[in-house]
Amino acid sequence: MTAPRVEIYTKWGCPYCVAAKSLLEKKGVAFSEYDITMGGPRREEMLRRVPGARTVPQVLVDDRALGGFDDISALDHEGRLDPILGL
Repeated sequence: MTAPRVEIYTKWGCPYCVAAKSLLEKKGVAFSEYDITMGGPRREEMLRRVPGARTVPQVLVDDRALGGFDDISALDHEGRLDPILGL
């Protein structure tokens, strides 16, 4: 089984982004980070992929939007994050 593709959209100076990356790093999960601090094409991409997203971070696993730090933290607390991450 191949590891799922994990992506995270972030902005500079965002404490929730730091917390989300820290949670993924603690789990040993590799992820691609897209900084949308200055807007641009990556921000437009995020809005296309996660309609209605107005905040960062936005975490996606195999193109499935999981939400932000509060969302992935809640999934982790419930024991539902590891299976999504293939752990």
